[in-house]
Amino acid sequence: MPLKKNKLLLAAAGSGKTTHLVKEALKIKTSRVLITTYTEANEEEIRKKIYEINGFIPENIIIQTWFSFLIQHGVKPYQGVLFEGKINGMLLVSSQSGVKAKSSKGFPITFSEEKEFDQHYFNKKTKIFSDKISKFVQKSNEASAGKVIKRIERIFSHIFIDEVQDMAGYDLELFIDLFKSSVITTLIGDPRQVTYLTHNPKKHPGYKNGKIKEFIIDKCSKLCEIDETTLMYSHRNNAEICKFASKLYPQYVESAPCVCNECRDFKSEHIGIYLVKPRDIPKYQNDYNPIVLRYQLAEEPEWNFGNCKGLGFDRVLIHPTAPIIKYLKTGTIIKNDIDNEKEAFIPKFYVALTRARHSVGIVVDYGNENYIDGIIKWIA
Repeated sequence: MPLKKNKLLLAAAGSGKTTHLVKEALKIKTSRVLITTYTEANEEEIRKKIYEINGFIPENIIIQTWFSFLIQHGVKPYQGVLFEGKINGMLLVSSQSGVKAKSSKGFPITFSEEKEFDQHYFNKKTKIFSDKISKFVQKSNEASAGKVIKRIERIFSHIFIDEVQDMAGYDLELFIDLFKSSVITTLIGDPRQVTYLTHNPKKHPGYKNGKIKEFIIDKCSKLCEIDETTLMYSHRNNAEICKFASKLYPQYVESAPCVCNECRDFKSEHIGIYLVKPRDIPKYQNDYNPIVLRYQLAEEPEWNFGNCKGLGFDRVLIHPTAPIIKYLKTGTIIKNDIDNEKEAFIPKFYVALTRARHSVGIVVDYGNENYIDGIIKWIA
């Protein structure tokens, strides 16, 4: 059986995902390459990495955010098959767009795509809603007999889509269209680190929150290969942290520490996961100087869980929420502990754990009760 041209690379925290992506893109010399990612911050990170490795950005490599790519190459070229007016850019939305009213129970009632097309897709200044862009592109491709994707085929031979765990809904439909095209498409991301979503979808709702692996398996396994081993090795976390953090996501291959000499040139007796009593925080901070991480409301020099993604520290001290403490005792995750449990608790706790190279302290007023394997009760 021939190898599939398309690939999903699942990356562990600290595995050098951006470096790998850039090195793969730089291998391509004779055709145009697109690297696209969700956030402007990550777009800038990719640019910096290319400069670091190559000294300059080659003319054949284009770097754009996902929304910029969709506007330029998806919305505008054949928008006339759906909408004859002028589209004046994008309006970034953080909740469902095109809402005209609310029901008696407070649920949003949206403008109909069939009967109220303009209000469904655009605001009064004809800016397209960000959560409708991928849908508009997919519908435009259908209405133009595939011309949108055919045009992309003529422009790019390879497309690398980074931070793919943040994609959802009609983004996933576009992946299938790209898989079926001549474009060699590589998806890269860590489904354990979902911190954004391009939108809150009605399309494929079962595959939001990082379930890109499940989507590929269920919907397009014949079109895309899944690689869980190339980027399973962390250049940041030690074995104890890798093992403990991986327990949050048993459905994925467990991450492991790399064996690079430069990454492992460190000796310390204080390694692993520790519970630290609140009264012992001053001594723990004095002894080990950890970076303090909080779920929210952090004050400088502390960090919130969600804002420290991509960063690395020698040691961290985590102030946990009630659901985290319950998990540390039981090893189970109860969905009703807090609203949107999967979205709010697991990825952010995973991000917090995997910032540390050597040790993780977790503030818990522990007694004689048992905790899950891998935890040490620190005694001042």
